[in-house]
Amino acid sequence: MSVLPFIRGVDFTKNDFSQTFPSSMRQMSRVQWLTLDHTQLQEVPEELGQLQKLEHLSLNHNQLEKIFGELTELTCLRSLDLRHNQLKNSGIPPELFHLEELTTLDLSHNKLKEVPDGLDRAKNLIVLNLSHNQIECIPTPLFIHLTDLLFLDLSHNRLETLPPQTRRLTNLKTLDLSHNPLELFQLRQLPSLQSLEVLKMSGTQRTLLNFPTSLDSLANLCELDLSHNSLPKLPDCVYNVTTLVRLNLSDNEINELSSSMESWQRLESLNLCRNQLTALPAALCKLPKLRRLFVNDNKLNFEGIPSGIGKLGALEVFSAANNLLEMVPEGVCRCGALKQLNLSCNRLITLPDAIHLLEGLDQLDLRNNPDLVMPPKPSEASKATSLEFYNIDFSLQTQLRLAGAAVPPSMPATATPKDSTARKIRLRRGPRSDGDQDAAKVLKGMKDVAKDKDNEGEAFGLPEDGKPESLKPKRWDESLEKPQLDYSKFFEKEDGQQPGLTIWEIENFLPNKIEEVVHGKFYEGDCYIVLKTRYDDLGNLTWEIFFWIGNEATLDKRACAAIHAVNLRNYLGARCRTIREEQGDESDEFLALFDTEVIYIEGGRTATGFYNIEEMIHITRLYLVHAYGATVHLEPVAVTLASLDPRHAFVLDLGSRIHIWLGKSSKNTLNSKARLMAEKINKTERKNKCEINVERQGEESAEFWQGLDVTAEEAAAQPPEEHVPDDYQPVQPRLYQVQLGMGYLELPQVELPEQKLCHTLLNSKHVYILDCYTDLFVWFGKKSTRLVRAAAVKLSRELFNMMDRPECALVMRVPEGNEMQIFRTKFLGWDEVMAVDFTRTAKSVAKTGANLTQWARQQETRTDLAALFMPRQSAMPLAEAEQLEEEWNYDLEMMEAFVLENKKFVRLPEEELGHFYTGECYVFLCRYCIPVEEPEAGEDTADPATADESRNPSQQQLHQQQQQPEDEIQCVVYFWQGRNAGNMGWLTFTFTLQKKFKAMFGEELEVMRIFQQQENLKFMSHFKRKFIIHTGKRKDKAVTAEGKAPVEFFHLRSNGGALTTRLIQINPDAVHLNSAFCYILHVPFETEDESQSGIVYVWLGSKACNEEAKLVQDIAEQMFNSPWVSLQILNEGDEPENFFWVALGGRKPYDTDAEYMNYTRLFRCSNERGYYTVAEKCADFCQDDLADDDIMILDNGEHVFLWMGPRCSEVEVKLAYKSAQVYIQHMRIKQPERPRKLFLTMKNKESRRFTKCFHGWSAFKVYI
Repeated sequence: MSVLPFIRGVDFTKNDFSQTFPSSMRQMSRVQWLTLDHTQLQEVPEELGQLQKLEHLSLNHNQLEKIFGELTELTCLRSLDLRHNQLKNSGIPPELFHLEELTTLDLSHNKLKEVPDGLDRAKNLIVLNLSHNQIECIPTPLFIHLTDLLFLDLSHNRLETLPPQTRRLTNLKTLDLSHNPLELFQLRQLPSLQSLEVLKMSGTQRTLLNFPTSLDSLANLCELDLSHNSLPKLPDCVYNVTTLVRLNLSDNEINELSSSMESWQRLESLNLCRNQLTALPAALCKLPKLRRLFVNDNKLNFEGIPSGIGKLGALEVFSAANNLLEMVPEGVCRCGALKQLNLSCNRLITLPDAIHLLEGLDQLDLRNNPDLVMPPKPSEASKATSLEFYNIDFSLQTQLRLAGAAVPPSMPATATPKDSTARKIRLRRGPRSDGDQDAAKVLKGMKDVAKDKDNEGEAFGLPEDGKPESLKPKRWDESLEKPQLDYSKFFEKEDGQQPGLTIWEIENFLPNKIEEVVHGKFYEGDCYIVLKTRYDDLGNLTWEIFFWIGNEATLDKRACAAIHAVNLRNYLGARCRTIREEQGDESDEFLALFDTEVIYIEGGRTATGFYNIEEMIHITRLYLVHAYGATVHLEPVAVTLASLDPRHAFVLDLGSRIHIWLGKSSKNTLNSKARLMAEKINKTERKNKCEINVERQGEESAEFWQGLDVTAEEAAAQPPEEHVPDDYQPVQPRLYQVQLGMGYLELPQVELPEQKLCHTLLNSKHVYILDCYTDLFVWFGKKSTRLVRAAAVKLSRELFNMMDRPECALVMRVPEGNEMQIFRTKFLGWDEVMAVDFTRTAKSVAKTGANLTQWARQQETRTDLAALFMPRQSAMPLAEAEQLEEEWNYDLEMMEAFVLENKKFVRLPEEELGHFYTGECYVFLCRYCIPVEEPEAGEDTADPATADESRNPSQQQLHQQQQQPEDEIQCVVYFWQGRNAGNMGWLTFTFTLQKKFKAMFGEELEVMRIFQQQENLKFMSHFKRKFIIHTGKRKDKAVTAEGKAPVEFFHLRSNGGALTTRLIQINPDAVHLNSAFCYILHVPFETEDESQSGIVYVWLGSKACNEEAKLVQDIAEQMFNSPWVSLQILNEGDEPENFFWVALGGRKPYDTDAEYMNYTRLFRCSNERGYYTVAEKCADFCQDDLADDDIMILDNGEHVFLWMGPRCSEVEVKLAYKSAQVYIQHMRIKQPERPRKLFLTMKNKESRRFTKCFHGWSAFKVYI
């Protein structure tokens, strides 16, 4: 059965269809997108007319002169790309534009002399490209009908004017008029194009006289191109466009710039090349987002560059080539983000010494400066090499400089105080043997000490009970560590995260996931792993893991099934046991997993991991050895005598023998590599059982001629002739990725970086087809599914038959990990035969022109510690918080609340609004009415000169009514999830409530998922500082172990401002009291009936602010508004002994101030970006910000804690330790009155000094 009818898309780019077009394309009846770029087509194939469901067609870079009726029959066609052809007006039928679905049309780079007839009928066009043609005018009806255009490119034509109807393009976002003779055109239609974001007027003969003065009326303009004009200065209206991001003013006659340019606060790229500038204004230094600055080919000298250029902290590229510079200001070297600096073709004498401190500089071009003398590099001693760690300089001076901060002139030389813990670490590690390993020893000791601490202990200091730490050495078995296994090699992230059944089969020692359609069908010769995932009553994921053993399964499959079942359990963190199931003796629990009866299939489907003793079948093949670029290729040719060429080397593969034929004029380099390639094939594919023979022309053996199926006499009568072209190049391979969907196939080509085929493009989850014309390979990834493999095999056969290929061409299957050498040679640098030349030295390599300095710089480890040196975020003032709260609640028109109850969302009772439970999920539908600012009274909304004079009074009145602004309606859905709630609520919301909201509000709906204590300010403002978080669930009545109602203890606190005020239920313990905060204590009474009587204490700390004292009283009165509950306000020191202290477990010492709230900062140390970074969390951080796979640095003003997640890497531990040391040094300079000590703590071993910095600290969330 052919798979062509199931193909939805295919990319045939760079195939040669000049002779014949595949007739089998007619069978692709369901194809929706088709790419035929660079296929040398001279006419549109008639087969395309049969593709009635085709929506996207690309035919660019061909030799098409006419488009016949085939395309007019494609009624579903939406986009058509015909650029870079030879089309003329006579070759485009008007019927093409009758296609109602056509939205994108590209006719650029053709030979059109006028707009094609009938184009105005394509009313649904949103993208139109007519650039690089010979069009002289735009017909008037065109823009009357094409009012939906978003992109219009008319560049590189012969246009002298545009029709007045251009003003109708009110939706237009991009307009390109570059390189048209528009000297007499005033562009008066611009004010009507209010949606315009990109405007290109390069080479349109703009002067000060014909420049459009209404340019500043374009409120959304982001990119403006005015290059290649005759502007002596920049018009004032350009300075008024404050939304500009990119501005190109190159190739003009500009001699000065106004200081008004400081209004471009969003500008990122500025091009001023090839003008008459003698100086840059100082206002340039006030552009905070400027990243690229080009001022080549001007008349700038040293005074012409502002000295404050170092303030451009975002500047990455600065190019000032071909100017009059003898020196550059030192401020250039203070641009910490600078990556490219071009100062070529100047008069430079020297550069600032700080040029060597630009660590991030990748390119420095100083060519054609004959008098330049580079400043000496700083001495190596000043780099503090003793502090270098992992090739990173952790000295404070270096890190401050990299962060762009001011470096103090002299660092304090105070000696570091002796640390008693350091002595313990040295005792634990034994005598010092190597000074270079000090840092590694300290880090190892830190981890060992932390592991031995009790629940309240810390690494740097004695435990709180005052008992000294035991320094007794560990036994040998106690020092053993569990090996770190990477289970991601076997299983994927989504495995076990959704309810359902997942099955893997064992193939070549590894698990391979199978499709759902074959669940319950087991081969007797195979083994399987079965995972059942479900939610428990609390909404948490639970798993059952089985491994099924077939009666005929081999030993390796049986063992690997058991091993990988345990690996799966460890990967998921499951606590269940793995259950063994044997064929014919399955348990009832296992059989209940399947909806149908289990079916046994004879034989085995997967391959064993052991070698099979069987006779391999080899096909005789002859390869031409040739050099293409820097690698060696083997190109298959016909196995005939006529294929030999005396200028080349050939490899004849007979399976058990490999013959290397060397022509008389073949190159020695290729001869050597041909021998090495043959030895590689013998070693990797033939298990060293193949015989390799070298045959020189004229000295061939009888076995060689027998392999070519000729006799020695016939070969002597017909000597090899030169027939391989001198400029021979193989066909460029094309890499396709096979994509399988619900009932369709797609075959897109993989985009090649720098047009180079690299083996890193192959992903283990996918299947690829490599079409080399002479051979076609199907590569199976280890994690690819069975259905995709089967579809790829059939599709490869169809693709093979589509093209006219030589008789020696083959289709070969290539499993990942067992790639043949002929396949590997197609990829650049994949297991190259001569990958390393050990005969070269650094000196010989330098003679070839290689930049060793640049290579060495690339080996340096990249880091980002800038966050450690940034000032602490200040708290939001109360007045500002109240103003924001008032504004956001003023915009709030309506808020509806829902809560998950019995697996469905119901409306939340009004009295529970503002009360949240840690085990629940809530949904809040908020409707905002945001007023639109009305234009000022004296502001003109239209240009009278360009108004349509034919409009009658009634039309004008209707137009004025339509111009009145309407309020913007915005709908936001907040999904709030408690820290103890499972993901079932989110799944239920996604498949039920969210769909209803989408149907009601459409595209205006915005969904935001937020977690407990990670809410945004706008959401918090709607509760007006009355945000209460209870422990547990709404309907569950919590009881103590004795069956009594528990004591409830609430803590009121705000982190970083009044908007983040929360009242959180915490563990009732007097140690949590603090004189700077307010608390609510609810003590229930025992009653015979169900009446909830008790007493409520509102405890006001002596140092608590008045606003929080009033707020907590108000909340308490609303929460416990019952005649059976007594409410008492207690000032600190007035507590009664009977109920208050008894409910809190007795009187205990507690903190009397919260000074740490003014200093607390939390930093995250991570390698997730590919390099080591330190980032600061916001002031409103919480316990869930402590990630298991990272290391956190917490500063509370007195201590700096290094918190280690259980899954952090050894490298992160060492780098974070060095980062914390640098931070302490920095704070010793900034705050000498508050010296800090370094402590190490681990998860679940945090002390009170650490946990008090987090509001509502409790047990860590368990991730299942």
